[in-house]
Amino acid sequence: MKNWKDYLNCSAISKKTIVSLLLVFIAFTNIHSQTEPDTLNPVQNEDSEFVMQKSPWGAVLRSAVVPGFGQYYNESYWKIPVFLGFFGYYTAGWIRNNDNYKTYKDLYTQSINEGSANSRYKTLRDFYVDQRDRFAIYIAITYFLNLVDAYVDAHLFDFNVEEDPNTNSTVLNMRYYIF
Repeated sequence: MKNWKDYLNCSAISKKTIVSLLLVFIAFTNIHSQTEPDTLNPVQNEDSEFVMQKSPWGAVLRSAVVPGFGQYYNESYWKIPVFLGFFGYYTAGWIRNNDNYKTYKDLYTQSINEGSANSRYKTLRDFYVDQRDRFAIYIAITYFLNLVDAYVDAHLFDFNVEEDPNTNSTVLNMRYYIF
């Protein structure tokens, strides 16, 4: 039953961390959205001010809540399975190494209680805790890259490179707006 208590304590810490991160992103989105133009009514006239079709901070918030949802919002559908694949692989690695860590931790503790401390169990325990922590870092990096990709992709959503039919040359259309 000790393992369940440890798990519940760990999940409570994780829930508090996730909730606090979501509150920070919501606050950031609210502050930034007050200075952004209205994205629901894009202006079609060339002489008027340019309005972005996708909100970068909206994409970040979506990806923060559900990884891959910002890519769906930005219509980059092929990136969703890429990010989810990395998350799945790294999560499976973390779980596998955490299970091995717990096994060798229990074996090492049992060998100490029996009076014959086995250094092999200690070495394996330390190895699996290092591997588990490494996979946790990989998960965090993938999560961060998911957020950065959603932000950049929303900014570049209106970026357009077309071919001019008159000259058959590539035309780079760029629009900018001032904050």
